Amino acid sequence: MTPAPRPPAAPPEHPGVPRQPGMLHIRFRAADGTPPSAGCFEQLLWLLAQFTPVIEALPPDAALADVRGALRYFDRDAAGIAELVRLRALAWHGVQCTIGIGANPLLARMAAQGAGPGEIRAVPDDAVAVAAFLERRPASALYGVGPATARALCAYGLDSVGRIAAAPPATLQRILGAKTGRVVYERAHGIDPTPVTPNAAARSMAAEHRFVHDELDPDRRRRALLSLADGLGARMRASGQVARALTLTVRYADRSTTSRTRRLDGPTAHGPALTEAAYALHAALGLQRARVRSVALRAEDLCRAELAARQLTFDPADDRAHRIEAAVDRARARFGTGSVRPAATLGGAGRTPPPPPPGTKPPGPGAARA
Repeated sequence: MTPAPRPPAAPPEHPGVPRQPGMLHIRFRAADGTPPSAGCFEQLLWLLAQFTPVIEALPPDAALADVRGALRYFDRDAAGIAELVRLRALAWHGVQCTIGIGANPLLARMAAQGAGPGEIRAVPDDAVAVAAFLERRPASALYGVGPATARALCAYGLDSVGRIAAAPPATLQRILGAKTGRVVYERAHGIDPTPVTPNAAARSMAAEHRFVHDELDPDRRRRALLSLADGLGARMRASGQVARALTLTVRYADRSTTSRTRRLDGPTAHGPALTEAAYALHAALGLQRARVRSVALRAEDLCRAELAARQLTFDPADDRAHRIEAAVDRARARFGTGSVRPAATLGGAGRTPPPPPPGTKPPGPGAARA
């Protein structure tokens, strides 16, 4: 039998010709819908390394991969390689992959945003298709546009990516500043020259808690913040990073948001220090009867732990807290992330504390910290 002829190789790229999509943004999810463990995440990165060495890890559950150099070797397009990654991750590790494909990291990320678990979505490589893909998306969906930038744009009627792309660059620069306005204008046109940096450490790390119902109780919000800060600290310690700042984002029932950032006293991944900063940010908002839909914490300005100095306190309690934290990390690495949790987070929604013993006065507000 005569072998079937191989399809002709793609023509080389030329200036002005759209690039062949070859950027993958992969988001991993375990069978229960949670991010994979740190050990599993490392194995998934090794799986991606079988296809390309150009991989940027985005802990705890995502990665960027540039597979343009692997298209000819595997005789597949980017969608074919993405399908291989999805099948191997599911068969070997029981992990579902949501994969976005684009000509650059921006388009790949945005393609993955609207994809469901186990789905692969690609943005075509021509300018008309890219414009149609971006046009009706809200300004906040554009990667790199945070809540404050989105509010500034919406105040001038630029509430969609299509309207941002139609605005003159000088207008965006007057609204957002020279550098930010130029970047937002380029991204609204689907332009992102940012390369995939192999083994680059994440510059930020985030976690979010969504309440089942709009939450009015500040104690339950504090319990959620405690859980988020504890989880962020564990993830940073597992990846050998520390944070210099912490950002709290509160989303309300009317879908509006409030964000506040606090610089930490020093670079840290210590759970109690992160919790204290989160509580301070929450208290500074002065929420009274606000109906809160979700809270999110983001550890900002990350750096390698070995490059950060730790202030010695000569306090035995502080040293004991760090030793306990190290023991908790070892237990979680062996038995799973849910094996050890702060006791205060065990008070679920709808639970009430037990009544005080007879003859004792119940503690007043602020007598105990969640």
